[in-house]
Amino acid sequence: MRPRILLVEDDANLVELITYNLEKEGFDVIRTDDGEEALVLAQEEKPDLVILDWMIANLSGIEVCRRLRRAPATANLPIVMLTARAEEADRIRGLETGADDYVTKPFSPRELVARVRALLRRLRPALSGGALEYAGISLDTVAHRVTRDGAAVQLGPTEFRLLRHFLEHPGRVFSREQLLDAVWGRDVYVEQRTVDVHIRRLRKAINAGPGGKELADVIRTVRSAGYAIDAESVPANA
Repeated sequence: MRPRILLVEDDANLVELITYNLEKEGFDVIRTDDGEEALVLAQEEKPDLVILDWMIANLSGIEVCRRLRRAPATANLPIVMLTARAEEADRIRGLETGADDYVTKPFSPRELVARVRALLRRLRPALSGGALEYAGISLDTVAHRVTRDGAAVQLGPTEFRLLRHFLEHPGRVFSREQLLDAVWGRDVYVEQRTVDVHIRRLRKAINAGPGGKELADVIRTVRSAGYAIDAESVPANA
């Protein structure tokens, strides 16, 4: 599954340049030149990282960064700040506001891509490939094998993709529509209730322990919102 980048930049030429280089390196890019819209997209599209220009329409990049950090759903979202401001005080201000990295214009697109990859490896290691692990569940993206507490778990292709999406975003709630887009694809028509069917299958498979013992359910259902993989929702004595 390709990592998703939210690019917030109002220079059309720079947007095209950055988008071309990111897509060439295997990223999906969501674009906007508006700070207010960026906040909405960060909530709705669930990007893996934000590239944020300091000077954008309606709301400054600094303010967007500040609000992203205040919102629980985006508080841990990696942010790379782009700016023409090269002074040390400005860099410090950007980092203190919550940016994880700071790139000064003009810059090499290859350097930006390298910084994005490095940041994702450090803050979102699940996106770097190999094994995804969470709450005793391990998913090998290469061998297509799943285990829980060391025991093999048999999953169908759709359940495997669902679990992989959840493990790439632990703790984050996804609506049925968002799961359809991420797992089935935006161009495929599938009824939303189909998601519920596959969630039930996924639950049954990963919660079936040895000897018929049922394990703690780490798939959280959020009423009127969707689903998440969230070990913190499981009671301590589960």
